Amino acid sequence: MTTPAGPSTVPSRVVVVGGGPGGYEAALVAAHLGASVTVVDSDGLGGAAVLTDCVPSKALISTADYMAQFDKAADLGVALVDDDGDEIADSSAELGAINRRILRLARAQSADIEGRLKEVGIAVVHGRGRLAGPGTVEVLDERIDPVEPVEGAPADATDAAPARTLQADVVLLATGATPRTMATAEPDGERILTWQQVYALSELPEHVVVVGSGVTGAELAEAYLGLGAKVTLVSSRERVLPGEDPDAAQLIEDVFRGRGMEVLSRSRMSSVVRDCDRVLVTLEDGRTIEASHAILAVGSVPRTADLGLEDVGVATSPSGHITVDRVSRTTVRGVYAAGDCTGVLPLASVAAMQGRIAMAHALGDAVAPIDLRVVSANIFTDPEIATVGVSQKDVDEGTVEAEVAVLPLPRNPRAKMLGIREGFVKLFCQPNSGTVLGGVVVAPRASELIYPVTLAVQHRLNVDQMASTFTVYPSLSGSIAEAARQLHPTRD
Repeated sequence: MTTPAGPSTVPSRVVVVGGGPGGYEAALVAAHLGASVTVVDSDGLGGAAVLTDCVPSKALISTADYMAQFDKAADLGVALVDDDGDEIADSSAELGAINRRILRLARAQSADIEGRLKEVGIAVVHGRGRLAGPGTVEVLDERIDPVEPVEGAPADATDAAPARTLQADVVLLATGATPRTMATAEPDGERILTWQQVYALSELPEHVVVVGSGVTGAELAEAYLGLGAKVTLVSSRERVLPGEDPDAAQLIEDVFRGRGMEVLSRSRMSSVVRDCDRVLVTLEDGRTIEASHAILAVGSVPRTADLGLEDVGVATSPSGHITVDRVSRTTVRGVYAAGDCTGVLPLASVAAMQGRIAMAHALGDAVAPIDLRVVSANIFTDPEIATVGVSQKDVDEGTVEAEVAVLPLPRNPRAKMLGIREGFVKLFCQPNSGTVLGGVVVAPRASELIYPVTLAVQHRLNVDQMASTFTVYPSLSGSIAEAARQLHPTRD
């Protein structure tokens, strides 16, 4: 644990620019430590994570998962019938109603966050913040009467107050990122969409082409497939989810294809154009795909333009991300940054941790630098992919020496009861000592199952400690303990 070096007087005024996870979590910590805190936010508390990204996309995926249960009903011996006793052949998605519910819950979550901030005395200013000096934030486009965002978009700022400045001892920048676009594939918000625009759709696309097979592309492709749309996934790499565990990625691609998705591997998009109610996706090799909609999932760019960074001397990377150290300091004293605008790791949980660490450091509390080794992450496909710690790539490339155990999930008795046919548990441990170094869980609700593995990595538990801990029988978590038992060292 470290404490910050600096003046003996503890800073008392904190201004946070951006109300996403990095911003609002930082604000709560600062208020708890006794600072006077102001959050300047232009989009709605919770930011993209709550309004247009994590919360909406996972709600959409949850709806598709719910519909998938209908497909499993017959295998479990359940017949679905209507009031007349006739068997129900299929379920259908009413996307307009689905999206209205998603946006309602996103706005409700945003309102809950704002209510929590105000509850502990944090001032919320609805406007666009920028640095006017190391300890000065200028508020532009401040709304006198803030209005609720419509359909997940930023609120209208027509009734704006004159620009004003806020003085601060500490400034935290948490402005997030925005979808990357290309000149040859300009979104129109109707047929050619970024992942933040899909919640304006009122009808299920007949055929959607998802460009990009990273986490966002894979999640949305499967969501729309599960809702009943025809889906083509354009992947520039050899397989989907190229940055993930290769066994998990291959399993998910096989699931995609088995459920009817067309996956175009090693296929790079050249352009996407609209022709009335159709879109034409052209690949670099000359092939074309005609569809009703296209979703662009080709990465993101940091929202760091016009923040006054250059004028104040805050360093940025060539990609435009704000440069920070492991306690979220920028190159300017008193200015910190957190979240996707820093490019550290584009996860809401990491943004929140960066923000909390930044305020603890700035306000004189004991703090440990961020440790990315223990970050757990999840991909919300069906099944989900959850990971923590070292990866198969680390082992294969020789950067980490590890023993590996893989246990197929369908062997688990609870998995059989639930009709689970795909998935596995993989653990990595240090040779000899058995210290748990990482793991991969591919399963429904893997996001919940990865937690005990994360605890083991965080606290350097060994496989025998995991294996000797009681698990419920039958349970999916039993497979984690069983994988640990497989790694128990044996005598030669």
